[in-house]
Amino acid sequence: MKSLEELAAIRDRMKDKVVLREGNGQIRVVVGMATCGIAAGARPVLNAFVEGVSKENLSDKVTVSQTGCIGVCQFEPVVEVFEAGKEKVTYIKMTPEKAAEVIEKHLKGGNVITEYTIGNAIS
Repeated sequence: MKSLEELAAIRDRMKDKVVLREGNGQIRVVVGMATCGIAAGARPVLNAFVEGVSKENLSDKVTVSQTGCIGVCQFEPVVEVFEAGKEKVTYIKMTPEKAAEVIEKHLKGGNVITEYTIGNAIS
């Protein structure tokens, strides 16, 4: 069993990650975490978004959460970005490296990376 001090330290380290997943920012990043998404590598993608948003001090603006099946299993891992007043952006076949790029260019810079979107794969 861990001591109270160790448990408090763990709680403090994890506090930012819980806030990111439950916050109410202007931008919502939703990672599909159904069985197909997890099998395709969605967990590292979710972690990359949570850690990247925290590292870039975007937690007041961006909320990272997870959902079940998004319905496009062949494109997993799938990430949807919702911004007030804008059309939803669906990123497909995500990796932690692509997540870092989305954080930098889309969440910070406001520029959708069209080559990673579902519209690019279908057209």
